[in-house]
Amino acid sequence: MKRSILGVLLVLAFVAVGIAAAPPLTFTFSDVHATKTALETDTYGVNNAGAIAGDYVDSGSVQHGMILAGKKLTTVNNKSCSSTAGTGGISFFGINSAGVAVGWCFSAKTGLAIGFEYAKGKITPINFPKSSGTEPTGINDKGEVVGLYLDSASLSHGFSKIGTKYTGIDVKGETNTVAWGVNNKGQITVYASNSAGGFDSFLLTGKTFKKINNPNQGATGTIVHTPNNKGDIDGTYYDTAGTEKGWLLHAGKYYDVVDPGGVSRADGLNDKLEIVGRYGTGTFGGTGFKATTK
Repeated sequence: MKRSILGVLLVLAFVAVGIAAAPPLTFTFSDVHATKTALETDTYGVNNAGAIAGDYVDSGSVQHGMILAGKKLTTVNNKSCSSTAGTGGISFFGINSAGVAVGWCFSAKTGLAIGFEYAKGKITPINFPKSSGTEPTGINDKGEVVGLYLDSASLSHGFSKIGTKYTGIDVKGETNTVAWGVNNKGQITVYASNSAGGFDSFLLTGKTFKKINNPNQGATGTIVHTPNNKGDIDGTYYDTAGTEKGWLLHAGKYYDVVDPGGVSRADGLNDKLEIVGRYGTGTFGGTGFKATTK
C-alpha cells in the first residue's frame, strides 16, 4: 500500500502538535499524618494502590514502622530494634503492589543496622552475608530487594537480593555506593560519592550504569531514589546554594518537587506519578508529604 508524502507529513504534523500541546506537570501537596497525636510521620515509599510505607513517632517519642493505606494504619514494631526516634528506630523504605514492605533499624543490642521484610504480620530478616549492617530500601512486585550494606571498614556498598542470592553493587571509581530502588524490569537506582566529595546518580540496567544527574545541581550533586515501571524516576538534588530539593524525571524532563513548607526531598514514586517524601527539618527530621500530579 502506497502512502503519499503529504499524508506522512500531515501525520508527523499532528504528532508534533500533540507533543507540543502536552502541558507541563503541576503538583498538589498534602501532609501525611499517621495519627492525630503523632509527633512526626516520615513517608518513604508508595505503591500503586497508594499505600505509604515509612514510620511515625508517637506522643511518647517512640518510633514505629508504618504502612498507611488510606486511613488504615498498620503499626509495626520489631523487638530487635532500637525505639529511639530519629536515630535508627524501625522504618520502612519500600513497598510493592502486594503490600510487602522492606526496611531497617539499628539493633538494640549491637547498634548495627539490621534489615527485614514485612508481610502479613511476619518479619523476615534481610542481612547481606558477613556485613557490618544491612539497610534494604527497595522492593519490586517480584520480591527483588535492593539496598546497601556496610563492610568491616564501615564503607557502604549497594546490593540486590533475588530469591536467596545476594549480589554486591559498586560504582567503579567512586565510593560508598547505595542501591535505593528497583522496578519490575530489574532496573536499579544507584548513587555514590565521587572524588570531589559530591554525589553521582545512575540507573543500573543489567551491568550498564546510566548517569541520572539533575542539571540544576550544585557541587553536592544528585541523589536518586525510586524508579517506577513507566520510566519515571524521583530523587533529591542540592542546588548551587546547597539547598535540598526533590525532583521528578518524567518524559525526559526534570521537575522540582518542593513542598510549600520548605526544604524537600522526594523518596517514593509509583506508576501514577504519586510521590512521597519529607519537607522541613522538624524535631526528628521533617514532615511527611504526598504529592499528586496533574
